[in-house]
Amino acid sequence: MTQTASPSTHTRTISYLALSVALMALCSWISIPTTVPFTMQTFAIFAVLGLLGGKRGTLAILCYLLIGCLGFPVFSGFRGGFAALLGNTGGYLMGFLLLGLLYWGMTKLFGTSLWVMATSMVLGLFLLYLFGSLWFMVLYASNTGSIGFLSVLSLCVVPFVLPDLLKLSLALLLVRRLTPHLHL
Repeated sequence: MTQTASPSTHTRTISYLALSVALMALCSWISIPTTVPFTMQTFAIFAVLGLLGGKRGTLAILCYLLIGCLGFPVFSGFRGGFAALLGNTGGYLMGFLLLGLLYWGMTKLFGTSLWVMATSMVLGLFLLYLFGSLWFMVLYASNTGSIGFLSVLSLCVVPFVLPDLLKLSLALLLVRRLTPHLHL
């Protein structure tokens, strides 16, 4: 006999997913506009993955991206719509999903110790950087002109590494404090 989740568990999960999407949107609006805007999105992504776990966290990221695709202004600069994902920085948005999938896989295989969570988030962040940078490079070249990979890294990655690692650390502190109080 298989055990199914109670209706209250489903309601709680849906509520956490909705709150997570709202947190990601709110954090994307906290923005310093540059070629690739500085936002608090990565903090929200790390916090959501750490608090909800890999499966639910990745589902929340997917919901966030889908809501943005439908035109709701949940991305940085209050942007929304499918065009936001197809723009120069859309690869970084889609990279959030890759980060979530990597986190989900690693925590499923190795557990949810602080070390595993931190390692999977750092590796996921570099996967996000790689995918987003390649995407940026291809679209920038087709829209504006050729640009080298090192130029893309200096423009789109290097300025973000330390702030993103700080956001990751803050998210892990938050996760450690809140996890005992969540009932998933």
